[in-house]
Amino acid sequence: MGRQEEQEPTSRPEHRPTATELERDAHIRHGTPLFRRTNLALFAAGLATFGLLYCTQPLMPEFSHDYGVSAATAALSLSLTTGVLAFAMLFAGGVSDAWGRKSVMTASLMSSALLVLATALVPDWHTLLLLRTLLGFTLSGLPAVAMTYLSEEMHPESIGLGMGLYISGNAIGGMGGRLVAGVLADFVGWRWGVATVGLIGLVSGLVFWRSLPPSRHHVRHPLHLGQLVGRFALAFRDAGLPWLFAEGFLLLGAFVTVYNYIGYRLLTPPYSLGQALVGAIFSVYLIGTFSSAWMGHLAGRLGRRKVLWTAFALMLFGIALTTMQSLLLIVLGIVAVTFGFFGGHSIASSWVGRRAGSAKAQASSMYLFSYYMGSSLAGASGGLFYASHGWNGVALFVAALVLAGLLIAWRLYFLPPLPGPPSPGTEPPIPQ
Repeated sequence: MGRQEEQEPTSRPEHRPTATELERDAHIRHGTPLFRRTNLALFAAGLATFGLLYCTQPLMPEFSHDYGVSAATAALSLSLTTGVLAFAMLFAGGVSDAWGRKSVMTASLMSSALLVLATALVPDWHTLLLLRTLLGFTLSGLPAVAMTYLSEEMHPESIGLGMGLYISGNAIGGMGGRLVAGVLADFVGWRWGVATVGLIGLVSGLVFWRSLPPSRHHVRHPLHLGQLVGRFALAFRDAGLPWLFAEGFLLLGAFVTVYNYIGYRLLTPPYSLGQALVGAIFSVYLIGTFSSAWMGHLAGRLGRRKVLWTAFALMLFGIALTTMQSLLLIVLGIVAVTFGFFGGHSIASSWVGRRAGSAKAQASSMYLFSYYMGSSLAGASGGLFYASHGWNGVALFVAALVLAGLLIAWRLYFLPPLPGPPSPGTEPPIPQ
């Protein structure tokens, strides 16, 4: 008996894990070398993508001066890019299904960096708009596919943190592109600023290519239009996904509109700031590197329904502050808007991945279609409000968008839980 009792503990390691256990263990967990490699790669991808996309935003007053165009027309340098990006991303997920996640994302980054370098050399306004339109097409291979890659490869317990860290890279990229282009425009001209952002994009693309682990849970299959449409239809059968798509539209639409036109206000009296100082204000983007990871992790612990509404409430408070005359309060308002935006985007985008089931690529594409259409439509429309009623008109327009997002977040609070037991790699046993 004694000998048998001594041998019992040694027999336990002989237990063979089930297929479900092996599948779950194969996903990338936080705290592992694969997690660090994945986040380095996607951080570099976010840095490049959003730097390349938004580098023209602080330059809109420069475009108005150099090319003699209005604020609303100057905003086309971003709105055209995001509008094409929104439509192209509807097909990016399907292309990556056939060609592979990593290969599509790498090609997207490198070609986009080259287009931005070419933008620094354009002689006229219409050629600049043409290149910025093409940029929307080439960039489409990264954002939607990156979300899909994370949803497929990350362990359910780590996806909230992983998505938050990826969006942190987006935040630094958006800040860096705006800051570099805006500050250099004041000293050596906007063309040098754009060229520098393009070079940073090339280097980031190389880091991404070398660091990202290959997909382990994606099985390639041919691209068929009928099947692709069918998978898109699956995304609209869920009770929550269409509302989350609307949240993406409202989040980025409000955020981009603020950043598109705040420079016009601060460059004119009574502030009369220089382009370098206005560009430096975009450094508040660093707030997003914290808020996206922190709020994403908090939502994973407390439940997304309980946290999402706070992001919109904070943005609404920030918009109110930007209508004050004090420069300090205006900057604090921009900080609040930025914090709320990145936190809300982190929660909504990871929630899409959790609810999408087998249609992750298409649900991610639909979310980002709505997201960038918000940037394109609201970002351009804000110029009409600025032309007619100045900054107060812009603030009222943005406040309406944010209030709509707050009401939808309240609607999502009563969303019924997903039916059935969680399956590996889809729905984790964490609060929704």
